[in-house]
Amino acid sequence: MALTSLLVVVTLGGYGYYRSLDSGIIRVPIEPGANRPPETGALNVLLVGSDSRDGNNQRYGATTINGGERTDTIMLLHISPNRDKATMISFPRDSMVQIPPCPGKNGATLPGGLNLINAAFNEGGINCTIMTIESLTNIKINHFVKVDFTGFKGIIDALGGIEICLPKAVNDPQAKLVLDKGRHVVKGEQALGYVRTRYKLGDGSDLSRIQRQQVFLTKVMEKVTDGGLLTDPVKLDGFLRAATKAVTVDEGLTLERMLEVARSVEGLTAKELKGITVPTEPYAPKPAHVQFSEPAATNFFDQVRRDVEVTATAGPGKPAALKVEREQVRVQVLNATGESGKALQVADELADQGFVVTQVGDAPTTDATSIRYAKKDAANGTAYADTVAARLSKEKKTPAEGKVKPLKTQPYKGKTAVKAPDGPIIQLVIGKDWPGVRVESVISSSLKDKVVDTSTNPCL
Repeated sequence: MALTSLLVVVTLGGYGYYRSLDSGIIRVPIEPGANRPPETGALNVLLVGSDSRDGNNQRYGATTINGGERTDTIMLLHISPNRDKATMISFPRDSMVQIPPCPGKNGATLPGGLNLINAAFNEGGINCTIMTIESLTNIKINHFVKVDFTGFKGIIDALGGIEICLPKAVNDPQAKLVLDKGRHVVKGEQALGYVRTRYKLGDGSDLSRIQRQQVFLTKVMEKVTDGGLLTDPVKLDGFLRAATKAVTVDEGLTLERMLEVARSVEGLTAKELKGITVPTEPYAPKPAHVQFSEPAATNFFDQVRRDVEVTATAGPGKPAALKVEREQVRVQVLNATGESGKALQVADELADQGFVVTQVGDAPTTDATSIRYAKKDAANGTAYADTVAARLSKEKKTPAEGKVKPLKTQPYKGKTAVKAPDGPIIQLVIGKDWPGVRVESVISSSLKDKVVDTSTNPCL
């Protein structure tokens, strides 16, 4: 959203001013290796909060000066391909994970292995952190932004503070936070103390602190987008100067790239921002630590990966005959992958998105996914088939006329429509190259109660 603000400055003709701001941003190269996850059209930015005590941060622990830096906070900001939704995915710093072999800060290769997730940053810097997150999620990280304690305070001060709400009085000398119960507008040390305090608020866990940080960031986003910042030149200038001084970014986040990103997210507001924490469970050998909960974590990362660009499915010269809603489409789902239970899984996913699944079954194993409709339905078949194809994570095959005759089928007994439509039946044959059903939201219904957004009560 700061980049969106910069775009406003540029469109007002302040290009030289923008250049002066850009020159203050620290950029570093990233080399996260060759074998990286594929692009999906989404924008994924790794946000790290450094706990370095060097420079202006030494007041937060003088005994650890030159002791390196760990990631006090790790978030992956996932912005949907259509740039209409944003999800903050938090990784608890107490998570025990497998860190891959990666280059260390001294040039030597770190062996990798089971360790706390924030050790990747301390021992291998941002490259090792990116490699770790990508290996855990199979999600490609496009850019990174790092903020330290002093930079964070500068940004919040430039915004004029953020309103918080405490469910009880807090006295935490370690986090430098002393406040009474109730609502407060915090800046500087108080703002930093609020997002850092751990043992004096909530249940004392990093998970509780993460939720508080997510609530705080939704309030920051509201202040930036809805608080009049963009229409106040003095406040905007202060915010931009504080933001550019506060961050370290990758070399790929150039001036031109910032403008590109800014234009793409220009309409995004705080209402579209949701926070979620990776599903975790206690780590038995050390109860104070956590580990990713399976299969919930893997399923969640899969949801994020399937949030991809929607491509047109009708070929040249074959425009859709009419607009068809999902509730109008009857679908037969056939499993040709050789993987047991795949048809039912896909049928459930399609039914959740409104399609009327009539049958599930098996077909001879094939490499290619296909979408078919009967020749007798040629007049409208393409339009109905396109509606199904649009929900695939990647276009695999243009819908085509063919036989709609399952070999082994049974009625689908999952979610049913109130009234069965009478349009053509579309047959989806799932091949070994099955791309997955494109998700409606990266946060599944099973995780909805864990979401933090602008409607979350900050006083809880």
